[in-house]
Amino acid sequence: MLSWKEFAQQAPNLADFGQARFQSGVAYLGTVRADGSPRVHPVTPIIGEQLFLFMEPTSPKGKDLQRDPRYTLHCSVEDTGGGGGEFYVRGQAVLLQDPAVRKQAVQVSSYSPKDRYILFLLTVNFAFMNVYVEGTPHPQRWRAVD
Repeated sequence: MLSWKEFAQQAPNLADFGQARFQSGVAYLGTVRADGSPRVHPVTPIIGEQLFLFMEPTSPKGKDLQRDPRYTLHCSVEDTGGGGGEFYVRGQAVLLQDPAVRKQAVQVSSYSPKDRYILFLLTVNFAFMNVYVEGTPHPQRWRAVD
């Protein structure tokens, strides 16, 4: 599992595209419920050297990630034609308690996270992007090497 920075070093074009897509609007976090069924949540990803998510401590998505750290994070798409393209990553979420790391996440955040919010670091082990040129998809994939 890699940090966003390590992912960006290995796949700079995908990381740049992904960062732009994640910053263009709401993204959607997929988690696994206790019964094994999927759950999808709108979120605001934060990208610096790491990929972070802040959330309410009572959030179902946070409880899902603490029980089963697997996640997927997909950007929003503007229209049925694929808009500016699509991007998603998969990996593991880690609940963070370190005040120094929290400070880093707050500094790169596009909003002011509340003090009560919990913070997750999202590692990256797979990334996918797809852009449409005259209606034809042009997908690219990347996978971390173990």
